[in-house]
Amino acid sequence: MITWDDFTKVDIRCGTILSIQPFPKAKKPAYQLSIDFGPLGIKKSSAQITQHYSMDNLVGKQIIAVVNFPPKQIANFISECLVLGVYDEAHQVVLLHPSLPVTNGQPIG
Repeated sequence: MITWDDFTKVDIRCGTILSIQPFPKAKKPAYQLSIDFGPLGIKKSSAQITQHYSMDNLVGKQIIAVVNFPPKQIANFISECLVLGVYDEAHQVVLLHPSLPVTNGQPIG
């Protein structure tokens, strides 16, 4: 069990995907995302979401991400946040997102 204080250490926010690039150097199929988190700025993320999402239908989509992990180098790319999703039965990521539009950078609570 964790405490409320443990949970509040994880900064989970909503952002909007601004752009997507293929990521051919990733070990597993992935995209490189640029995500607008409002007052936190634009952060980049590598996301293994190619099974359920094409690059065409992701721009403008709001997502949920952890924004306070340290940057992580993945091949030749620096990932600055962790986009969150749920694994389906085939162990492919289904993105978490708000059911209604919200302001970029809003915290999860």
